[in-house]
Amino acid sequence: MKHIITTAVAATSLFLLLLQSVTATTTLPSDVSALKAIKSAINPTTIPSYSCLATWNFTSDPCSNPHITHFLCGLTCTNNRVTQLTFDRVGYSGTLSPLVSQLTQLVTIDLSDNKLSGPIPSSLFSLPNLQTLNLRSNSFSGAIPPTISNLKNIETLDMSHNSLSGSLPDTSTSLTLTRLDLSFNKLTGPIPKLAPNLIELAIKSNSISGFLPKTSFTELTQLEVIELSNNSLTGTIPGWVFLQTSIQQINLANNKFTGLEILKPAGSNNNNVIAVDAGYNKISGHLTANFTAFPSLSSLSLSYNKLQGPIPVEYSKKTSLKRLFLDGNYLNGVPPEGFFSGKFSGSLGDNCLKSCPASSELCLKSQKPTSICRQAYGGKVCVKPKA
Repeated sequence: MKHIITTAVAATSLFLLLLQSVTATTTLPSDVSALKAIKSAINPTTIPSYSCLATWNFTSDPCSNPHITHFLCGLTCTNNRVTQLTFDRVGYSGTLSPLVSQLTQLVTIDLSDNKLSGPIPSSLFSLPNLQTLNLRSNSFSGAIPPTISNLKNIETLDMSHNSLSGSLPDTSTSLTLTRLDLSFNKLTGPIPKLAPNLIELAIKSNSISGFLPKTSFTELTQLEVIELSNNSLTGTIPGWVFLQTSIQQINLANNKFTGLEILKPAGSNNNNVIAVDAGYNKISGHLTANFTAFPSLSSLSLSYNKLQGPIPVEYSKKTSLKRLFLDGNYLNGVPPEGFFSGKFSGSLGDNCLKSCPASSELCLKSQKPTSICRQAYGGKVCVKPKA
């Protein structure tokens, strides 16, 4: 009898403990109302029965455990606050409710690969603890609110593949931002001053214009990747871009650059450039050999510009260089024999070269007709490509 009483007391204590635990994790009411507003802003016909949002049934508490039938996924809680909001990629349509700002303990928001539309609510950028914001591959439109500068703890910001317009946001006060991707939008205007601790910068496939301003990049001592291809940038690609010690990859292809300044790095240990793509611009002049002074350069593309003159022999002797694309220019003379040892991939076609062996992959594209080459050189140089 004593054993039965002891067991009953223990069971009651365990029940009370569990009850206290559940009570302790009851979601803050303002978080619950925010979650209700977020779900209400989603078109219900785009919420499949198997999706995360379909399990958001507010007859139970979002942060209480265990989750058996409701709130199976889509959010993470710490104690009684929502700290992570993650939509599964099932094609939700609708808008993002401004009441998302009530989830003040959010650290991560990932709504990527859905069909959300409308403007990004400015209240989103008032979240004091937000570190990761991923709105990639939706249909958000309108300008990026200037309140984006209020995200004092943001580290990763991805709003690529949307329909955002207007000017680029000023992120210079975001001391924690390391990855910024605004690619594939409709953004215009010049490049503003950037967050000083950026590691990766991607703004490709917009309508960014103007020169590459040094003042926007001078404090970026950790920047490794610059991706600015498919824009409307003009002027000369300045030499300082390639001399920042942390830079590894630079893609400036498909812009309107007319010049290229290449300065030799000060020492072999002071440069980490691996890949450069400045193809499909309007760069004229002679091909400089200075690129070969970059100790780690492995891939170089200057395709479809207006470069003239011979190809410097230094390129064929560059041991780190594996991929070289010089096609679509007006380069003349005989290409260095070292290119045809089999270690290079790329293209030397559609130039004004002589004796580019058809047996080499580099020469698969035929050379330009003599008449075009003569015109490029003002009729003073007769360059007849060898068949």
